[in-house]
Amino acid sequence: MIERVGVKFNKDSTVYFFDANGLGLKKGDVCVVESERCLDMGTVVQNITNIENETTPYSKVIRIATEEDRETAEKNNKKESTAYRTCANKIADKYLNMKLVAVRYTLDGTKIIFYFTAEGRIDFRELVKELAHHFKARIELHQIGVRDEAKVFGGFSWCGRELCCGTFLKEFNSVTIKMAKEQNLILTPSKISGACSRLMCCLGYEHKNYAAVKRCVPREGSRIKIGEQQGTIMEINVVKEQIKIKFSDDRIVWMPIKEFTKGACKCQN
Repeated sequence: MIERVGVKFNKDSTVYFFDANGLGLKKGDVCVVESERCLDMGTVVQNITNIENETTPYSKVIRIATEEDRETAEKNNKKESTAYRTCANKIADKYLNMKLVAVRYTLDGTKIIFYFTAEGRIDFRELVKELAHHFKARIELHQIGVRDEAKVFGGFSWCGRELCCGTFLKEFNSVTIKMAKEQNLILTPSKISGACSRLMCCLGYEHKNYAAVKRCVPREGSRIKIGEQQGTIMEINVVKEQIKIKFSDDRIVWMPIKEFTKGACKCQN
């Protein structure tokens, strides 16, 4: 049986799994791990889970980060600014159609990871060679999406709160324009797009609830009969749990959704 723990590194949105090595780690602990022939420092974001009959070999957590480890990481953070400028200049000199987002040193300084965004595939082999020669370290270039870029930089959304991706979201789920339509939101791009210029992740948070309610009631535009009165459904307000109805005599009335789910009203189409 293996005690597995989820660790996330600074400026990297991916959660990596390691053998907890019997250290009794918990969420929020900063630890040093053995990762791809180098030592790195990350934060535990998923508590220990016991995995039985696991055949996948996991790298191990070496130790809980010491004060010396934290000081080394702080020095590396200062180096990252210089590395960023150096790489950005080389990208400009080579006219590469890519945007440098962030730079990260591993704890032991033997590897430097450059994160970038681009519309398509980029041939950066010559850039890697020059960076390796300049820094005398292993170089990795990771292409990330615009959502990951927003996660790295952080910021605030329309609601006034910090970006979800920069605080608690661990992975990005699919978000579609259909979700916004079913929630009766104004489909103005600036109103439903986040800092990444993509549809806001929060559109998916309550989508299942909206979809479930709308499955239980007639659609907007449906003609209905309430007692002896004929009417047309104009709007379904899931938040207020009400339905707006226009009757044949031009009266407009709001009725509770529960009246429809009980079958008190009959749909005529």
